[in-house]
Formats: sequence, C-alpha cells, structure tokens
Amino acid sequence: MSGRACKFWIVIGCGIALVSARASAEEGFDTEHIFGFMIGTDVGNVGEREFQTQTTGRFGKGGVAYRALEHEVEIEVVPLPNFRIEVGGAASLHDITGVRDIDDRRQLNFQGASLDLRYRLLDRERAPFGLTIAAELHGDRIDETSGAKGRMYGTDFTLAFDRELIPNFAIGALNLIYQPEWARFEIGGVSEKSSTIGAAFATLVRVRPDVLLGGEMRYFRQYEGIGLGEFAGQALFVGPTAYFQLSERSRLTMSWSMQAWGRPAGSGGNLDLVNFERHQARLVFGVNF
Repeated sequence: MSGRACKFWIVIGCGIALVSARASAEEGFDTEHIFGFMIGTDVGNVGEREFQTQTTGRFGKGGVAYRALEHEVEIEVVPLPNFRIEVGGAASLHDITGVRDIDDRRQLNFQGASLDLRYRLLDRERAPFGLTIAAELHGDRIDETSGAKGRMYGTDFTLAFDRELIPNFAIGALNLIYQPEWARFEIGGVSEKSSTIGAAFATLVRVRPDVLLGGEMRYFRQYEGIGLGEFAGQALFVGPTAYFQLSERSRLTMSWSMQAWGRPAGSGGNLDLVNFERHQARLVFGVNF
C-alpha cells in the first residue's frame, strides 16, 4: 500500500509543480460531483437537470474469485433553491467462486431503484463551511454483496461538510454516515438487519482549470441490527480520486479505494473481508440537458 500511495502523491506533487497556483477567481469549486465515494455540499442551481451513470465495482473477499459490479442510471433535478432530487435504477453483475459463506454464482440482474434527497443548510460562500444533509433510500431485489434474491431496503444518511482550504486551488470535505439496512432472502426466508456508521475525508487540488486530483479516506464500522447492536467488523479504505470537466455540460469522476486495514469481530488479521471488500472502484459520467 505504501508504495502505491507514494507513487500517487508523487504524481500529485509533480502536477502541482507544473501548474501555476494562480487559479482564476472565476473558476471556484462546484463540489456536487467532484468526489468519488463521497458527496459535496453543492446541490446545483434551480432548474438544472442532469443525466448520470455510475458504475461501482467491488473486488476481493478471499476465496477463488469475487467480483460485483453495479451500474446505475440516474436523473437529477433541482426544483427549489438548495434542494436536489435524484431517482435511479440499477443493474448488478456478480461473479463469485469459492468465497466463504457466499454461494457460487455468475449472474446479471436488475437490482433495484433509489431515491436521493439532498438539502443544503449552509453555503460555504456565505458561511465558514458548507453543510448539506442527504438521505438516499433504496429498494432492491438482489443483495449487492452476495447476489442472492430477496427484498432489501435501506437508507444512507449523510451529513456533508466542505470548505476551500486554498481559494480556487484546494478543497476539503468531510462526510458522516449512517446506513441502516433490512433484508429478507427468498431461500429459507431468512431475515437480516444491519447498520453501518462511518466517517470519510477527502482533499482535491486543481492541477488544471478542468482537472482536479486528490484522495479519499473512509472508515466504517458495521453492526448487527439497525440500531448499532452487536459489533460485526470495521475497515479503513484509502485511494485516489480524479475529476475531469470534459466540456461545459459533461464531466467524469474516477475513484479507487483499497482496504488498508480492517478487522472482523472476534478475529485477528489486518483486513476484514467478511463485511467489506479488498478493493472498490467507481466511475461516474454526467451530462446536463
């Protein structure tokens, strides 16, 4: 991990050295989509409409092979000041062989639908920092981890903060996360409840007017029950993020994270591959229309 991290930050340093630090005051930051696994506090302007595709990959849980891909298509609208609505549908692909406590399967399915609501409480242009609350509700027919069929419901609550660390050059963000989930599987009618809490921090710098580079660090703790019952495991993810403004209307965000440290409940070792994956990657493309 240390070798890859050093190479990444060397690239960042070289990019900064080659670019003038005097970014145009007109550039500013729009943090709505610049982060990979996190969210910023900007929600867009009234009347904006966007089409977005988001592909998330999760790889490695021990065993012979574990690959899970989720591709989501989303429509975003901003009907009121500081309030954004997003609706989406997702398909998932699972290729699993020899993973403990998960059945082998290779399948492609429609996974489910989601509704994401965000409201900005503080605008960092007028306050010391930006502050947004977000709730993403999702209902699925396929479990995102195992690929098993059933009924899955959950909500991702996020409290997002961001602030310009260096005006028009560097931006930092903090997310506080709570994710309760409930599932009932078709086979055996087994029901499960779980909850996850986490904190995530990111920093991005502008290396060109239309390119941002940086990294994200995310820490999660998972529990049985939706009320943070019995502790199940924990993990720390770190990795780089890159944002590209492709044109006036289109954008691309790429992010990759690896589990740098983790531990399942009652076990030793340096990784938690029971509750989390070894690697996660995300690619997001969006266009205004």
